[in-house]
Amino acid sequence: MNVHLRMLGCRLNQAEIERMGRQLAAQGHTVVDDVTQADQIIVNTCAVTHDAVRGSRKLVRQMHRTNDSAAITVTGCYAQLEPEALRTLPGVTRVVDNQEKDRLVETLTGQPLPDYDIEPVSRHLRAVSGGRTRAFVKVQDGCDNACTFCVTTVARGAGRSRTVADVLDEIRLLLAMGYQEVVLTGVHLGSYGHDLGDAQGLLHLVQAIFAETDVPRLRLSSLEPWDLTPEFFDLWQDPRLCRHLHLPLQSGCDATLRRMARRTNQAQFSALVQEARQRSPEVCITTDVIVGFPGETDEEFETSFAFIESMDFAGLHVFRYSKRPGTAAARMRGHVAEAVSRERSTRLMAYADAQARRYAERFAGQALDVLWEQVAGATERGFVNIGYTDNYIRVRCIHPRALTNHIIRAQLDAYDVERQQMRGIAILD
Repeated sequence: MNVHLRMLGCRLNQAEIERMGRQLAAQGHTVVDDVTQADQIIVNTCAVTHDAVRGSRKLVRQMHRTNDSAAITVTGCYAQLEPEALRTLPGVTRVVDNQEKDRLVETLTGQPLPDYDIEPVSRHLRAVSGGRTRAFVKVQDGCDNACTFCVTTVARGAGRSRTVADVLDEIRLLLAMGYQEVVLTGVHLGSYGHDLGDAQGLLHLVQAIFAETDVPRLRLSSLEPWDLTPEFFDLWQDPRLCRHLHLPLQSGCDATLRRMARRTNQAQFSALVQEARQRSPEVCITTDVIVGFPGETDEEFETSFAFIESMDFAGLHVFRYSKRPGTAAARMRGHVAEAVSRERSTRLMAYADAQARRYAERFAGQALDVLWEQVAGATERGFVNIGYTDNYIRVRCIHPRALTNHIIRAQLDAYDVERQQMRGIAILD
C-alpha cells in the first residue's frame, strides 16, 4: 500500500508523522512523496489558532483535489476538537482523535506493529526524506497546565510519558538509520516523567540517552521555564547537548502573565535566564510571545516589550492572540482590536529579526561545528550547503562537495540579511 503523509503545526506533530512513516515502512508499506501515487493519505492537523484550523481544512481539501481516489485519514488537534466538521470534508474516510493516534497505523492497515527492521525503515528514510539529518522524537504527550489561552490541553489531554526504555529503543533505531541529531519533543516536554513518579524525569532521560547511546547531538524543544532547576544546566557538561533553550515567555508583563495563568513572572524568568547564561555564556535562548491577549493595554504591551528587550533573546516567535473555543481567555473581557494586535506583532517581529542577526554576528570569525542538513542549489563554485550550529545559527557555505548529514566545522563570516543566515567556509580535516 502506498501512503502519503502530511502535517501542519508543531514539532510534536512532525515527530508523530515521522514515526508513522517508520511504522508503515516496518510493516512493508511504501511512504510516497507524490500524493497522486497514494492509496491512503494521513493528515496530522493543528488547531492552535484560527489560521491553523483554516490551514488544516485547506490541506485536506487540497489532498482530495490532487488525488480524489485516495482515502484520507485525519488526526491531530483539529480532529480531536471538531471531528464532525472534518467528516464533512470530501475524501475523509476516517477521523482519529489524539487518544487513538498512537495506534493509527495499526488501525489503518489492520496489521500489528512488528519489531523495527532496520533495512526497510532505512529504505523509507532514503526514499522519502532524502536523507534527513535531524529526527524528532516524541517522548511525552498532553499537558496538566491550565494556561488560559491554550486549547492544546483540551485537544491533547492529561500529561503522559513514554518509558525511558521505549525512547532509547527509538533513538537507537534512528542512529542506525544515520540521523546525526535527535530532538526531544512533547506538548509539555519539561513534565516528562512526572506521571511516572519522577519529578526530574527529563533530566534523568537525557542522562540515560548520553550514557546508553552514542547520539552525536541532542536538542531539546520548547521547555516551560518553571520546569527547570539550576541543576538541569549541568547537562551542558556533555557537549552533545545543544546549547539552545526555547523558553516560552508569552508576555513580559506580570499582570498579563497572571491573566494567562502562566506559572512564572519577570523576576523568576530573568533569574532562570541568568543562570543558564552563567553555565553556558554562548547559549541561544529563544522564546514565544503572544500579543493582543485580552486586557493587554498599551501600557502592558510596552512593559512586556521592555522586559523582552532586557532579556536579549536570540530570537522570538511572535503570535497574535487567537480566541479559541473552550478556553478561559475566550470568555474574558477586553479583547484587543485586530489592528492593534497586528501593529504590536509587526513591532516585535522586526525586533526579533534584529535580535537573530545580533546574536549570529557575535560568532563572526569563529569556527563552529555545523550539521549540514540540505543542499539548496549549486553555483559554478560548488554546492550550496545549508546547516545549523548546535546553538541554532543557520549557516550557508558553497563547497565542491555536498556535505549533507555530516557535522563539519565552518569558519563563520558575515550575516546575510536577505537570507537570515551566516555565510561560512567549511573546514575539512
